[in-house]
Amino acid sequence: MNYHPVISGRFIKRLNRFVAEVEIDGKPELVHVKNTGRLKELLTAGARVYLEASANRGRKYACSLIAVEKDGALVNIDSQVPNAVVYDAILKGKIAELGNVDELKREVKYGKSRFDLMYIKDERRGFIEVKGVTLAKDGVAMFPDAPTTRGTKHVLELVQAVKEGYEGVILFLVQMQGCHTFTPHAAMDAPFAEALALAARSGVQLLAYDAEVTADSISIGKPIPVKL
Repeated sequence: MNYHPVISGRFIKRLNRFVAEVEIDGKPELVHVKNTGRLKELLTAGARVYLEASANRGRKYACSLIAVEKDGALVNIDSQVPNAVVYDAILKGKIAELGNVDELKREVKYGKSRFDLMYIKDERRGFIEVKGVTLAKDGVAMFPDAPTTRGTKHVLELVQAVKEGYEGVILFLVQMQGCHTFTPHAAMDAPFAEALALAARSGVQLLAYDAEVTADSISIGKPIPVKL
């Protein structure tokens, strides 16, 4: 996944979930934030940030914040990109646990649910839920960074699909490098952590991969262990 064109700035403050103030070329500008999570550990005053400039002059905000520099490394915060990165990685056979699939579809409806991806492999069908991860502490990546009843619902729906004969995968894309482990953030959202443990016991495959991040790109990296 590539961004173009990309410019840099200094973070000033966040005004709400969708808008922040960033210093660009010495002037404060309002920009769109492509992530509604809290991001308190990342969006700190003075942090170097990277933004994608839009060619659409009719847009309310000319730039969208896509990455933040933390401790000398880049963290991609675009919540819209994980699905695309994982989709591309599966098509290229880069998710070793899945290998090469025969067919891959996005946004597939199942009952009252809609899963991020569905694959067909050797006549087996499986659903994949993708979660982007931007929170890390001492090399441990964690999700979520805010309570997510929607996320818990998705996990439980996937458990039900597995009970009905489908394969199920939850893949956490850690949108940075440098993490050695992924774990659910139970202190932030105990129901989600409990649902994830239930999913593991029910046959849902839990995967985590880090990502190679530059100022203007993000792509799949290497697998990291999941610890419940």
